Parts: sequence; C-alpha cells; structure tokens
Amino acid sequence: MVPFYQRAYVWTLSNQWDQLWEDICAKADARLAGNKITPHFLGAVVLDPQPRAGLIGVDTLHIIDGQQRLTTLQFILKSILLALGEVDAKAISEIISGTLANSNPDTMRDPEIEKFKVWPTFRDRKNHIKAFNANRRDDFKSIFPNSFTQNETLRKIGIRHPAPLEAIWFFSDKFKKWICEGGESEIGLRSETLASSVLQDLKVVSIVLDEDDDAQVIFETLNGRGAQLHATDLIRNFIFMRADREGSDSETLYNEFWSNFETTYWNSMQRRGRMKKLKIEWFIHAYLQAVMGEEVDLGRLYFEYRRYVFNGNEPKKAEPQLSSLSDYSNIYQQLLNGEGINPIAKFGRRIEPYEVTTIHPLALLIAAFGVSDDEKERMFNLLLSFIVRRAICGLTQKNYNNVFLSILRNLSKEGVGESNLRKILLSPKSEGARWPRDEEFINSCTSSNLYPGKLDAKKMRAILAELEYQIREDARAEDFLNTDLGHLDIDHILPKSWYKHWSLPSGEMAKNSEPAAINLKKMIGEELTNHEQEIVKREELIKTLGNLTLLNLSVNREAQNKGFPEKKQLLLQNTNLRLNVSLLGLDDWDEGGIINRSKKLAKAAIKVWPGEKAEQIAPADS
Repeated sequence: MVPFYQRAYVWTLSNQWDQLWEDICAKADARLAGNKITPHFLGAVVLDPQPRAGLIGVDTLHIIDGQQRLTTLQFILKSILLALGEVDAKAISEIISGTLANSNPDTMRDPEIEKFKVWPTFRDRKNHIKAFNANRRDDFKSIFPNSFTQNETLRKIGIRHPAPLEAIWFFSDKFKKWICEGGESEIGLRSETLASSVLQDLKVVSIVLDEDDDAQVIFETLNGRGAQLHATDLIRNFIFMRADREGSDSETLYNEFWSNFETTYWNSMQRRGRMKKLKIEWFIHAYLQAVMGEEVDLGRLYFEYRRYVFNGNEPKKAEPQLSSLSDYSNIYQQLLNGEGINPIAKFGRRIEPYEVTTIHPLALLIAAFGVSDDEKERMFNLLLSFIVRRAICGLTQKNYNNVFLSILRNLSKEGVGESNLRKILLSPKSEGARWPRDEEFINSCTSSNLYPGKLDAKKMRAILAELEYQIREDARAEDFLNTDLGHLDIDHILPKSWYKHWSLPSGEMAKNSEPAAINLKKMIGEELTNHEQEIVKREELIKTLGNLTLLNLSVNREAQNKGFPEKKQLLLQNTNLRLNVSLLGLDDWDEGGIINRSKKLAKAAIKVWPGEKAEQIAPADS
C-alpha cells in the first residue's frame, strides 16, 4: 500500500517507460538467442509491515520507498496480460493474473481494496481501478473516451492522459508487437519468453523494516539528500509519519488540513527573479521566516522545516503544525490575491505593483499577530510608505531581503505593534535601508523624473491611482468611483513630443532636434541661450509628477500630442477623475502649472504615504 500522504505517480514515457521497455526487450531478445541472462536491477524498495487486526484481511506493507517502481511493474504486468489476451496465450495469462491480484476474497476484510497487489495513493486510485478492471485492450476506449480520437487512437496532443491508461497502452502495444514479430508459429514461444523476462529478469531488492526500525529516518535517508522529491513532498511525509507515530488520525488530519495544498493553485510554478519554485514552497519559506523570526535557507527548505519542528523543549506535534500551516496559508493567499477588505488583502493589492516579495514573511507576521485590524492597517501603511517613498526617491531595492528580515527579527523581539515598527523603520541610516524623510520625499515628488525614469508604468499607475483616492477623500466627493484604475493609461499632460503644438513660455516654438543638440552643448561646457534653457527646463518637468495623470487608453491615443485646448475638451467629455478636475478650469498648461500641481500632489502623497511623524492618516481604500 502506498501511504495516502505520499506523492502521486509521476513516471512518464519519455523519462522512464521508454527506457524500461528497451531493457525488457533486450532481455527477451537475449533469451530467444539462448544467451546467458544477467538480471536487470531496478533498485531497492523499502517496505514497512503494518499490524493486522485479527485473522481476516491480507498482510499489508506500506511502501516507504519505491512506489514509482512497484506501480510501474504492475502496469507492465497488466500490459502483458492484455497483450497475451490479444494473441490468445491463455496458459501464460493465468500465471500473470496471479501476480496482479490477490485471489481469495473470502480471506479479505475489504475485497474491493485488498484484491489489488499494489493499492495506490488516493490521488491515483480512481484511474488505477478503472484501468485494472479492464479485461481487454479495447476496453480502454470506452473507459477513457476523452483520451481517444474518433479513429480510436490515443490522442497525442491537447490532453494529458491518466498515467495508468498511458502506461498500459504504451507497454501493451510494445509487447503485442514484439510477440507477433516472429509470425504466428512463434507466438507461443515469444509469449513465454517475454513473460519470463519480466517475471524473472527484472529484479528489485526488498528491504522489509523490523518493528524497531524508524520508517521516517529511513525515508529521509533515501530521499532527503537528492532532488527526486520536492521539499514539500518531504515535509508532507515528515508531518504524517510523525502523526502516525503520535497515534493521530492521519487521514482525518490530511483531509482537514493538507488536502487544501493538493491543488493546482499551490502546485503551480512561480518565478521570482532567476528562481522558479512551486507556490507552496514559496509559502512555506515565508511561513518559516515569519514564525521563526530568522533567515531560512530556501535551498534547504525541508531541513529548515525540521529545525523549526524540533526547535524548543518538545517537538511540535503534527496537528498544531498542520493547523498553523493552514491558518497562515489563508493569510498568504489573501496577500497574493489581494481580494477582500481585511488589512492583509488591502496590503496585497497595494504592494503588488512594487514586486517586493521579500516583504511577505514580515506581512504574515503582522497579519497573524493579535492586534486590532486598525493597528495592522496602520502598520501595513508604514511598510508601504517605506517602499513607495524609496521608489519615488530612486533608492535601491537590492538589499530588501536583508532589510525586511532585520525588521522582522527586531519586531519579533520588541513586540508586534505600530510604535515598535515605526521606531525600527526610523533607525537605519544606510542608503540601502533608510526611510526617506518628508523633505526628500516632497522634493522628489515635485522635481524628479518619475516616468519614464525612476518608476516603471506599473508603479507609476499605482501611485497615481492612490493619489486619486486620496484627493477624492480630501474633497469629500459625493460621487462614487466605481472602477479599478489599473487599466488606465499614464498620460503626460504636456506631451513628451510637444514641439509642434506647444510653444515655450517666451512664445517661441522649438524643433524636435534641439534637445539632442542642447545635450551636446552641455557636455562640452558651452553656455546655453535663453531659448535653450527654456527647452531644458521643459524637458525636465515633463516627466515629473505634476505633469502626469490617468486617462482611458483610447482617449490618450486621441489626445496624443495635441495642444491643451483640444486635450482639455477631451478631458471634459471623458474623465471623472479628481486628478483631472483642476485642469478643466485652466486656459493654458505650462511650466508654472506643472510646478503648482506637483506641490498639491506632493501634499496628498504625504497623507497617503506618511513618514516619520507620529500622527497617522488612515490609508486610502484601494
């Protein structure tokens, strides 16, 4: 029996079956030729005998290691049986049948299960039962109709076949062709030869554990040092082996807690930088750092999890482990998905554009701690302020892993709370960890080249959206903005290509070739004319916050490089954003307008992303 908590069957045609067929074929060919036969060694399997309750029932052994090989051997035996049936080799079929099923149902406690020589994990059982109940090869076409074409051939593209079907179909086809290669006169000989090759030439070493042997230690020794299993496979088996040892109802615990992780959501691959891991591995990595308050080696995740379990006076029991993982996984999902109105979901939505996944452990710590939602929200706003301020000020994200780990460690020691978090954020002075003060932040809001420049489109759009929410709140707007602003386009009110329709403050027009010529003059130290200085100033202001807004993409395309009167008319007809309201009352848009708007938006930004002051402004709902 494959313990329910082990992983599903994963061997495939390209990686294992094709080579195994070549090995079987070689042994069969050698037997036909009368050559000396050397066994083909498939490795060792480790079996753990299970106690039997009473006289009734078959002897059961848990497969600690070797489920892929033993299951595959069952597929091979079933395939031979089906191939022999097609060539009418009944005598040999009887021999093969005895290797596939236990024969006496009267001695079984549960014949529907115990008739199988190998009982797979629950993920594989449904298709396993279907395949092994088939009496003929053609039965598969009705048992698995979605896997076959109208011409009754196995679909090659567009569908992932159940493993029992694909394996048995592959091997039975190969076996039948090999048996029939010598013509009708050799069918009997070749059938017996092939059966002998499988039954006698394929060897496994069976290691049966004694009562005093520790199955968990054996499993870890066999699997913990290699890359055959994912770290989370090892973690899962570790937890449930301990649950069995503790006398817990493992299957109930599995269904209640761990089965939630057996989904596409958790087992999909997720890339972060150069690393690609299962989402569940990213989660457990973040979880361990949150609950341990220290760095965790992602490359040694299983051993780090063991360290967590045994860290303390007593090892953590299986049920509390599973309960904690389940609780934190719900929080983690809300953080990643950003769906809902609780503090962690809001934070997830707001933080997502900045791609700062190294903050996840810290976010989990805060979200799981027993402080009020209001305080959690204020704490998340402080963290967001730290990130956004640094982004607008052009400060690096390179050291964020260490920065947030340090905050996590200190917060775990000092106590999770708003005042402690503020104190921790204010303490670093290094360039990689400091929290920009108001003066620096305001200056960057009003004069820095933000877009394109310090920020990409995703971050800039998020910043403008949050400013919109804050402006509406300040204006006590009665109209409800029932839209997600993430789909809107970033517009430069005074366009980047302004030369055709926008005159300089002096009234003069400029050519699009002049900025490049001016840059060259600046490089060689030549003095600029007043006309050229006006161009320089305009080029510097175009990418600042005061000249940026959000528009529907089609409206932005229509506006393009048009003059301000045309653009204002389009705004009047197509926008209801407070970001744009102040523009509607203007007759012109120039450098002075950009500077004034930058100052107003900087004031709103201080409210959205507050800094070193103790007073907190409630974050805008986004």
